[in-house]
Amino acid sequence: MTPTFRTSQGGSAADPSVPHLILVGLPGSGKSVVGMRAAEIAERTFLDFDAEIERREGRPIAQIFGESGEHHFRAKERILTEELREMGGMILAPGGGWIVNPDVVSLLRPPSIMVYLKVRPETALKRMGKRQELRPLLMRADPAQEMRRLFEARRLLYEGADHVIDSEHLTLQEVTEKVVALAKELR
Repeated sequence: MTPTFRTSQGGSAADPSVPHLILVGLPGSGKSVVGMRAAEIAERTFLDFDAEIERREGRPIAQIFGESGEHHFRAKERILTEELREMGGMILAPGGGWIVNPDVVSLLRPPSIMVYLKVRPETALKRMGKRQELRPLLMRADPAQEMRRLFEARRLLYEGADHVIDSEHLTLQEVTEKVVALAKELR
């Protein structure tokens, strides 16, 4: 049997009384890397939405967007979010665009706590390096301009998070420690 996020993680995902901690921010802000490290330290289950959707679809995000469109991908995000309502205690890393659908966000929040990993668009692109070529929404003639456009379109939504961690000048370890501290407050 192929493990799923329900079967491959520890017991923390089974306790719906503990709120999820949701990391939001631009692509390249560190949601997946920080989330994975923080979950390990805080002894929480971690779920990267993009990785889970790729696993379920059996194809990479870029292929999902290319063959089935963004609407199909957003529908898969919604289904996953609905499933997560029945669980708790996880550290979640949805894709950068998850936040633009308030109906989907409201499925988890409240009681879940949202944490914005704040970085400038230029920093996010730099951190992604060659991986930006795997991001469907950045497959444009000018990825930097597209990242700035995404940031401006989402900035107010990101800033509406319960906590903001300005990770522009922090190390990965420092950001991780801040997320772990927030996760420990939710017990």
